[in-house]
Amino acid sequence: MPETFVARNSPFFARTCSGEILVMSVVDSRFITLSDVAAVIWQAADGKTPLSEIVSKQICFEFDVDVNRAQRDAQQFVDDLSQQGVLLVSARPIDCSIAAEVP
Repeated sequence: MPETFVARNSPFFARTCSGEILVMSVVDSRFITLSDVAAVIWQAADGKTPLSEIVSKQICFEFDVDVNRAQRDAQQFVDDLSQQGVLLVSARPIDCSIAAEVP
């Protein structure tokens, strides 16, 4: 299966509030509250680290979850947020200095 690389999209920023990570769009002020697992993906979404590595080295380690289930759930989360424009997704590493330009 091909690798998936994810990066945070530049029109969004995050803040921690009462222990939760809130992601906000600077375009339309829309807020998204991230679960603990989603927060790990958001924080690790540097465009260089494959999603499979984020899952195996961070999510499975921190949350003691089966790697196959964690991979499916992480992929679903990434797909959902990429459809909303929050995360950028690519089969190749993403240069975050130009991340907003990636289709």
